[in-house]
Amino acid sequence: MKVKTRFAPSPTGDLHIGSVRTALYSWLFAKHNNGKFILRIEDTDVERSQHFSINSILEGLKWLGLNWDEGPYFQTNRLKRYQEVINIMLKKGDAYRCFCSSKKLEEDRKEQKRKGFKARYSGTCRNLDIKTTFPKDFVIRFKNPISGKVIFNDRIRGKIIFDNSELDDVIIQRSNGMPTYNFCVVIDDLDMKITHVIRGEDHINNTPRQINILKSLGAKIPIYAHLSMILDESGNKISKRKNARNIIEYRKDGFLPEALLNYIVRLGWSYGNQEIFSIFEMQKLFNLSSISKSSSIINMKKLLWINKYYINHLPLNNITHILKEYMQDQNIDINHGPKLECLVTFLRDRFHTIQEMTECFRCFYEEFKIFNHQRIEKYLVLDSCYVLEEAYKKINNLSIWNNILISEMINCLSVEIKVKKIKINMILRVAIINDIYSPSISLVIYLIGKKEVLSRINKTLFFIKSLYIKK
Repeated sequence: MKVKTRFAPSPTGDLHIGSVRTALYSWLFAKHNNGKFILRIEDTDVERSQHFSINSILEGLKWLGLNWDEGPYFQTNRLKRYQEVINIMLKKGDAYRCFCSSKKLEEDRKEQKRKGFKARYSGTCRNLDIKTTFPKDFVIRFKNPISGKVIFNDRIRGKIIFDNSELDDVIIQRSNGMPTYNFCVVIDDLDMKITHVIRGEDHINNTPRQINILKSLGAKIPIYAHLSMILDESGNKISKRKNARNIIEYRKDGFLPEALLNYIVRLGWSYGNQEIFSIFEMQKLFNLSSISKSSSIINMKKLLWINKYYINHLPLNNITHILKEYMQDQNIDINHGPKLECLVTFLRDRFHTIQEMTECFRCFYEEFKIFNHQRIEKYLVLDSCYVLEEAYKKINNLSIWNNILISEMINCLSVEIKVKKIKINMILRVAIINDIYSPSISLVIYLIGKKEVLSRINKTLFFIKSLYIKK
């Protein structure tokens, strides 16, 4: 059997972590079995489908590298095919027109609840002779078997059984002529020869209805695997219409696709105690039997840890290229300053995200325009001028420019002017980058370069003296 899986999102919201996990598991299962992965956009809900959501899905999958072998297919381009099948089912008697008004349906539901029965379609039009009825709006329903059971072996949850007597005659075509999800998905899976359906557990109740439609068409039933929920950090179910973040937001925040996929694959699947997986390892090791039945909870600390790992372990050229794009997006001109590769080489082990790197590295290419007021009062006082003037001389006299010699120079300066090294470091930090947090100041000075450092110290001295004179 040639394995064929699909990812079939509805374009009614952004692509989020829960959707990506479904896509990833389907993609990995296909790759592991040398099969094919299909992308299908289920857009028959015209009122709720949005063009920007389609773009979000395509952009997110491409960024993550979850490339599809076929598609994207759009259900709205297959309406003629759906209508052909519906007409066949009507002729066979496997479907029927239902003329019940919404008012009657509501009254029936209330009466069923009053009697303690499960609310469902009463079957009023199931065996109706439409020749004796007046033309009016109608829906088309599938004539579900009224006896027997639907049994399927879920690859994650084991045997699942539904009584046909508990299932509705599901609507397969709305009154506006548009086919419904439960019908379209069956015809698509049939036509596209899908062998394995991997999706969220919220679809479990749809499965018996879809199986019965497939049986009525004499089709082979695919293998089903239903994934448990993903909860946010507060324990709430992720919903694309409520609390789910667009996957592209993670890219904007500086997360790497390799890290995000590594994190997401572990939201329900495991291989011993291993935490880090390359894409190649995921494809090699992934299987449905190792997927947990329990819900998974988002843990941002874990995601940040994994992202930091990839920042430090992906090839230098990869990280530098990605960082360069972020710097450009922030309008930071990297043509005048240290080589970006040098910054990444010396400093990348400090950061959890590329965005953090971008903000930290800004000071190597841009001079600040305004001093922080609190830092002025604490570090840029008149006494600081002496420290800065002596540091200027020492830096200017360095004939060999490297980090070790700069660090030794600061040590010597501390001894000579009898000022603690920690204080000198803080004064230099504020004077050169207007910050009290940074990598070692000797490394910062080395990377910015002698000429630029001396220029910034001079400007700070001018600022302090001007401020003092005004007072």
